[in-house]
Amino acid sequence: MKLSVFSGKPYDKKYFDAANATRPASEIHIVYHDFSLSEDTVFLAKGSDAVCVFVNDSLGSAVVEALAREGVQAILLRCAGFNNVDLDAAEKHGLLVANVPSYSPEAVAEFAVALIQTLNRNTHRAYNRVREGNFALDGLLGRTLHGKTVGIIGTGKIGVATARIMKGFGCRVIAYDPFPSPAFKELGDYKSLEELLPESDIVSLHCPLMDSTRHIINEQTIAKMKPGVMLINTSRGGLLDTTAVIHALKSKHIGGLALDVYEGESSLFYDDHSGEIIQDDILMRLTTFHNALVCGHQAFFTEEALKEIADCTLRNIEEYVTSGVCKNSLTKDPKIRRRDSLPVRNV
Repeated sequence: MKLSVFSGKPYDKKYFDAANATRPASEIHIVYHDFSLSEDTVFLAKGSDAVCVFVNDSLGSAVVEALAREGVQAILLRCAGFNNVDLDAAEKHGLLVANVPSYSPEAVAEFAVALIQTLNRNTHRAYNRVREGNFALDGLLGRTLHGKTVGIIGTGKIGVATARIMKGFGCRVIAYDPFPSPAFKELGDYKSLEELLPESDIVSLHCPLMDSTRHIINEQTIAKMKPGVMLINTSRGGLLDTTAVIHALKSKHIGGLALDVYEGESSLFYDDHSGEIIQDDILMRLTTFHNALVCGHQAFFTEEALKEIADCTLRNIEEYVTSGVCKNSLTKDPKIRRRDSLPVRNV
């Protein structure tokens, strides 16, 4: 079976090759492309049984249709989010779409807490000062987290893991989610969004991006937050109206912002642009605030997570090939359009 991996980086190749080495010899032939899947690159999937994509690959209806024409049978997401895939088009053309629903949720939660700690205690600024021989403490004042209220928006596995850590700091934890999790009820109380925002000293986003959550943080919801609130986003950039957030930073209504994701990240993140003039004025404006941290979508980036992503992705296609169904499918499992090059093993 031929698997085309798009947006493949050296670390993807390392962990996918290691995971594939544990499979029977020559069962899966992996081809790596270091650029994203789009209408301009979809022709490279020709001859592939499946494609593997990441968060910034674009799989709208035109790309999905082109994949089907090329004989591709499955779209494998090496992430949990699927907002970049037209699932309706995939079902229409009989393509399996499967994700990695959980890959070390603690990794993302720990990174969110690292952002909170860095932003709160200004360790990033202190590091740069000391390197220049400046040991003054003025401008580095933080707040004790113990006793503060942390609002978690989205209580999937990552949100719950974040809540668990913050409760360990002695914080009061509250959450908003239309679909309550029994695991969170042991850690804190559910509130409506209108109740959560004015009560929270820190708001951390852990919900998926969909129509109902796009720009959930906007001019109106920011106005309901506490003055000086700290806002953290390690989920998806589209959850924020970035322009509204910038206005709130300028007015000091938002006291601190930490982003690991950005709405316009697809043309920038995961590549080195240090020798270029970056044309995104909104992102560049964010980087001018001393109380704003922007990272390059790295919260997931641990050895354990990369291993699980590779293993789960290959398990997804193996499960589909051997049984005709996949437990991590996001679409109705279509019938396999078998071809001679697609092996079916006895399990």
